[in-house]
Amino acid sequence: MLKELQSLFVRDLEKLKTEIAGYKSEEKLWEITGDIKNSPGNLCLHIVGNLNHFIGAVLLETDYVRDRDSEFNDKNVPQTTLIKMVDELIHLVKTRFLEIEPGILNNNFPIQVFGYEMTTAHFLIHLAGHLNYHLGQINYHRRLIDVS
Repeated sequence: MLKELQSLFVRDLEKLKTEIAGYKSEEKLWEITGDIKNSPGNLCLHIVGNLNHFIGAVLLETDYVRDRDSEFNDKNVPQTTLIKMVDELIHLVKTRFLEIEPGILNNNFPIQVFGYEMTTAHFLIHLAGHLNYHLGQINYHRRLIDVS
């Protein structure tokens, strides 16, 4: 199961990188309009922070320290910086994800993220779905807003 999840995370993070790089106008990465509350730039920061925290810091014991507020409050981070952050996360997943002990997949995730226990396998599947949810938002935003 870990190899399959690793493959999905890498695939979808590569797609995130493609979406962020696909913006013709860097300013559009930070544009919100109507009911859109989070810009693609902030969603990218959120995805990177989320996965670096839960996979990196919690499961792989990296030294990553999450600042969730900045994921949604930072603005105008250069497109190249966002892509570099995603590349670094891809590298982490490619090189370290399989260090996760398969035996812990049926154990409860080390922290209660939503106020209740769930297995590590369940939470990793949740993280893959969460990534895809925001990836879809970014894709839709890019096709709707960045049409110049």
